[in-house]
Amino acid sequence: MLVSAKEMLNKAREGKYAVGQFNINNLEWTKAILLTAQECNSPVILGVSEGAGKYMCGYKTVVGMVKGMIEELNITVPVALHLDHGSFEGAKACINAGFSSVMFDGSHYSIEENIAKTTELVNACNVLGLSLEAEVGSIGGEEDGVIGAGECADPDECKAIADLGVTMLAAGIGNIHGKYPENWAGLSFETLAAVKEKVGDMPLVLHGGTGIPADMIKKAISLGVAKINVNTECQLAFQAATREYIEAGKDQQGKGFDPRKLLAPGFEAIKATVKEKMELFGSIGKA
Repeated sequence: MLVSAKEMLNKAREGKYAVGQFNINNLEWTKAILLTAQECNSPVILGVSEGAGKYMCGYKTVVGMVKGMIEELNITVPVALHLDHGSFEGAKACINAGFSSVMFDGSHYSIEENIAKTTELVNACNVLGLSLEAEVGSIGGEEDGVIGAGECADPDECKAIADLGVTMLAAGIGNIHGKYPENWAGLSFETLAAVKEKVGDMPLVLHGGTGIPADMIKKAISLGVAKINVNTECQLAFQAATREYIEAGKDQQGKGFDPRKLLAPGFEAIKATVKEKMELFGSIGKA
């Protein structure tokens, strides 16, 4: 069954490790991540962007697929199905569809409007027992059309959102979506420490987990980060493995096309990537 991310993140915060959120885009990605979580005895969060939700035929289809896999694959580790960077309307749609966790990204609104919309979702999630992630300070780069400049969050605004009763908080600390440029300045641990001081024990979220050096990851965890999002690294691994398979099999064209064989190398590449990240985040054996 699907669970709220609240308990797994509270345990991660107390244990000084982080739970990985790995975004899903199709059946193969979902199966690979669930099987790896089970093999590693690690809690896991399946992230779904609004774009990916539409691609997979809607949120109800995603819920049905994930619940069916959990049952058929005998997955016993905690699994949360989470809307990633959701709009206000998208968050409400995922709540109605049966997601166990949602993110409302109100970072592009004024702090007053962010507070108002987040408050409404806090009330709904509390009634239904769902976890809710909020964001202050946009994350750099682009993900599914959501573009952020990567500014650092205002710790006082973080406190204002945290005090509403959200489960977890994503605070911009110089992190970006996608691959990091060579001239990236790195994470602002000064900002992270200031946010941590304001929000206390609330689990913090680090978006853009691809390409952040291991020492920065570990320091962020020590400062209260309990959830780390990974998407681009899985995309790159899947792409490379699939391309290699196609190149190796070009001389076999005309002998039939089996999509299961085509996607198998990408499936294995995602499993390896997820396991590597779970090791880095320290979540193996923590289910």
